[in-house]
Amino acid sequence: MNAAHRWITDAIHPFEYDVASLVPPVFEGYARVFHPAHQVHLPETHYAVSWKAVAEANNRIAHPAMEWGSLVGSWDLPRQLGLWDDPPDTGRLPVPTTEQLSRVLKQYSRTDTVMYALWNGYGGTEIANAEIIELPQRPMYVITGSIDDATEPFGIPGRTANSWWASDRQWYVATDIDLMTTYVGASAQCIRAILNSDALEAMPVRSDQRVTWDADTINPLPDSPGARSRGR
Repeated sequence: MNAAHRWITDAIHPFEYDVASLVPPVFEGYARVFHPAHQVHLPETHYAVSWKAVAEANNRIAHPAMEWGSLVGSWDLPRQLGLWDDPPDTGRLPVPTTEQLSRVLKQYSRTDTVMYALWNGYGGTEIANAEIIELPQRPMYVITGSIDDATEPFGIPGRTANSWWASDRQWYVATDIDLMTTYVGASAQCIRAILNSDALEAMPVRSDQRVTWDADTINPLPDSPGARSRGR
């Protein structure tokens, strides 16, 4: 493994199901970016639906540790007519959200160089000339690119990175393969910019916040995802 990545592997927690298991706990602040649900009006027309809107429609409370299953009452609900038709993407920060996030992050790094990492367990996916970084339970292919590559760093349509970070270590982004949200570590100023962005739905979190399906202790807890053991 490249020694340049050791700051990540040395700091990141063994997989303890908290934010610090995904993002190295070395930053001033952390944000949770919620992947939007979508309402489909035509085959090619999708409208983003925020978690806050879903919470309000279901008489739930929007808060930093909210979980999708707790907002809608089940991890298996396929849609809510008139509210959302497609649930938030799991394991992938949607391309439009990635584009908006990268615009914010670009302002808080002294370099344009970004490292992009993709879980090497996706079937049939191999990245030429990539390094391997051994993250807890998540070995990753790592390549070097530009911040402008964020929406398609591996040349795979629609496939954004599971982790990406500025080469000057000013920020770090993680989307675990089992999660419907993305976590960002950065300076306090950068985190404020993410939270204040009208194009992103984000809330502040601590590095020790749980990321499991049952982490929402405010809204009613749905039935367990069971054998799938999906964290969200």
